[in-house]
Amino acid sequence: MKLMKTAAIVTLLAGCAFTSFSVQSAEALTLLDLFRKKRPPVEERHLFPGFDGMREAGPAENSVPRALPRVTSPRYYTYKAEPLRRIDTAKLLDPVVTGSVRNDALPPMQRGSFADARQFLPEVTAYAPADVAKAIEAFYAGREEFIWIEGDGPNAAARAALAVLGEAASVGLDPQDYAVSVPSDTFDSNDMMAHEKALVDFEIRMSAATLTYIQDTVRGRIDPNKISGYHDFKRKGVNLTGKLQNIARSHDVAAYLKAQTPTGPEFLALKRELEALEAKTGDVPRITIAPGTLLKPGIPDPELANVVAGIRQKGSEALKAEHAATLQAYQDTPDYTPELVALVEGFQKENGLKPDGIVGKASIRILTGGDTTQSKIDKVRVAMEQARWLPADLGSRYVLINQPAFMAYYHDQGAEQFSMRVVVGSKANQTYFFEDEIQTVEFNPYWGVPQSIIINEMLPKLRNDPGYLDRLGYQVEVGGRAVSSYDVNWNGSTSGVAVRQPPSSDNALGELKILFPNSHAIYMHDTPSKSFFKKDQRALSHGCVRLADPRRMAAAVLGTTVDDVAEQVADGRNKGVQVPQKIPVYVAYFTAWPNKDGAVEYFDDVYERDMYMGRAFEATRLVRRAEG
Repeated sequence: MKLMKTAAIVTLLAGCAFTSFSVQSAEALTLLDLFRKKRPPVEERHLFPGFDGMREAGPAENSVPRALPRVTSPRYYTYKAEPLRRIDTAKLLDPVVTGSVRNDALPPMQRGSFADARQFLPEVTAYAPADVAKAIEAFYAGREEFIWIEGDGPNAAARAALAVLGEAASVGLDPQDYAVSVPSDTFDSNDMMAHEKALVDFEIRMSAATLTYIQDTVRGRIDPNKISGYHDFKRKGVNLTGKLQNIARSHDVAAYLKAQTPTGPEFLALKRELEALEAKTGDVPRITIAPGTLLKPGIPDPELANVVAGIRQKGSEALKAEHAATLQAYQDTPDYTPELVALVEGFQKENGLKPDGIVGKASIRILTGGDTTQSKIDKVRVAMEQARWLPADLGSRYVLINQPAFMAYYHDQGAEQFSMRVVVGSKANQTYFFEDEIQTVEFNPYWGVPQSIIINEMLPKLRNDPGYLDRLGYQVEVGGRAVSSYDVNWNGSTSGVAVRQPPSSDNALGELKILFPNSHAIYMHDTPSKSFFKKDQRALSHGCVRLADPRRMAAAVLGTTVDDVAEQVADGRNKGVQVPQKIPVYVAYFTAWPNKDGAVEYFDDVYERDMYMGRAFEATRLVRRAEG
């Protein structure tokens, strides 16, 4: 086991900010409370997290205050779709054939007669994404056979491929991106040159459409890194020349093309959901419940009928089957009987609410809100696109954090073993969308305050009260040397200073943190602020992921028991333990995603990222229609 010393980890491993933490048993205040509201007495104040900022030492009173700096969050971009470029078909010409004269009396082209038609290539005007164009140029250079034409027209391989491309919507893609005009079956036999020109044009365009489809279905149409600074993915590489070679050798082109689409259970569940949604003829009527309604067990209420109607509409099939007798017997009466309370509690539980049978704002929001069929279709299409950014196979063992669901899921042996509530970044401090590998669990951690909190929220406080951190028990270093907070020139430069909070019951990171080192300084960890897990909307942190049951997650990734984790915590020492085997972690953002039973669930677009995805889709559509 590799131990991480207490002097280490001030930047990356201790970079994530937290909105709140407590000193005693009192409810935690947020950092904004501490900095913007009236300061409570010293003995009641809550501690700041440790500091990762940069300052030069020196007496604060002798310096001229600089204007307060700001650390800005990543931003969303105006999406710029990949431009298409013309396929350089002229470079495919064989110099020996370039100047030859075509005899119109030659028989129609047969498979293997590409050399005869090569002279028509410079007249083909076809556009494709750069990688596709490059692959086509590499594949056809010196080639003497066609893939898609034979005799007087398209061959069986072309017809099979066109059928798959025409069904692209079923896998979340746009069929118009791969549309190819097929040469007419009727042509002037006295002008074979014109017909053969059309066939050569079809050959190149067909290859371009097919390779574009393959690239899109493997890695997605949208480059996530062009959406915002919160997206961080290395785009998948696709060997397009090799794919075209495989198509040329394939005896079943349709099967080969279909095999390029992800086949993981999550993607297949989304595909089935999209098919079911597309088959619906219209939306069901929206449920309305009177404003201010508050149903309590045993108290009659006329709005109960609307509540039950909402459960009939939005409850799972499993829930409705379990309470089938109650639903069948109910006659729209206002009496809130124990049977109906049990029904409501079941609905609340499956929607992540406290199952107390009290129908208030949270329950009503779910009963009356939700998605229309079209909005569900849109969410599923976005989810299918985003799923392509991740590995086609997530693995038999991994952790998935779905931010809109405010949940973390631990998978092992190909199945979900458990899940737990999480708190993720607020809209102003969003959690990133990326993948990484879990490497270490740190017990009794130090916590360093990230630059954003130090500069944006702590610095104004420290300029007025430079000794504040000393009184709160924080450790301050300048250039690696321990100093008093009072001796730091908070009005001067911001280089060379680090501050951290030592391990304790008050530590903002709680008992442990689970590390997957990344450039965003995001990790999973404990928190003293347990009350936040009771909230339905849990976008409340400064970016890291707080776990409702960190000991269980730590035990799972370490391959040990919860009791062993408890002993490590009780030891009181700060130490890091490497996981026996690195575990993939997907810090994801899906507003539609299947649960462990394969049923797709829908979540609010808390960061409005689906909206930006919609804009990216439209930008891509416009570019591809302009020259495609």
